Amino acid sequence: MPGVLDSVNQRTQLVGQNRLELLLFRLRGRQIYGINVFKVKEVLQCPKLSSIPNSRAVVRGVAHTRGETIPVIDLGMAIGLPGIPQEELSNSFVIITEYNRKTQGFLVTAVDRIMNMNWEDILPPPKGTGRDIYLTAVTKIDDKLAEIIDVEKVLSEVSPLREDVTEAVLNKSAERVPGHLPVLVVDDSAVARRQIERCLTAIGMEVITRNDGKKALEYLKEITADGSKATDHLSLIISDVEMPEMDGYTLVTRIKSDPALNGLFVMLHTSLSGVFNKAMVKKVGADDFMAKFSPDELAERIMEIIDQK
Repeated sequence: MPGVLDSVNQRTQLVGQNRLELLLFRLRGRQIYGINVFKVKEVLQCPKLSSIPNSRAVVRGVAHTRGETIPVIDLGMAIGLPGIPQEELSNSFVIITEYNRKTQGFLVTAVDRIMNMNWEDILPPPKGTGRDIYLTAVTKIDDKLAEIIDVEKVLSEVSPLREDVTEAVLNKSAERVPGHLPVLVVDDSAVARRQIERCLTAIGMEVITRNDGKKALEYLKEITADGSKATDHLSLIISDVEMPEMDGYTLVTRIKSDPALNGLFVMLHTSLSGVFNKAMVKKVGADDFMAKFSPDELAERIMEIIDQK
């Protein structure tokens, strides 16, 4: 699928409009899956893969492309589906992505097309699907259900990140005055919410979580319904960018346009590490930006923000 991402820089105009573009693909079946185009660096026919001794079966090998050596993960296998047979690799595709400051490729059977969509049409997984599913959202495309995979969950299992705050940072937190207001964490990935909550709890912060921007905004309206300010209830907000129904950019825009909410410090904390920079984030009025996920960096930055306040 050569050239599919040639105009990715022009897509920054979607920022703050609660819109996204999904790259649609398939995994050994008729089911359609999607991934945000902003996470994608390149799509290419599966190159020759070099094996990695003692690696997990889900990592089919490494590819050498554009001067980089990247691991290639069989995405179907990673979410519990049959893997792509060795003899079919040459007819398959690799989606090169950047998540959480790392580059990796996802092996898929076929790449379909790019769809421009509204986040309001991207919905959380149906209730009752359980906690172990690999989905963050679903949507309807051509009257068929498309599934958006929780890539952060996949990567946390294939290549786990360190989640604990180091002793040096914990020692700094012990010197601080306790009793700060809670932090609101907004993220559609259960894995990401757990990582952030564990980090903040370690430095003595109380954490309140919500799954998406719409639920977060509803919560903010609820706590300020008595005429109080959001800053009377919360120290700050840490929000993901990609979320069903209302994305992080739109959430920031709504917060900053509401007199009861606009005093809140909002940090966007996103796995879109290689695509969006601080200038783009400030377009919607966010106060800070951090790429996922470094527990020490996040803990130290949160302590700095609160101490400055």
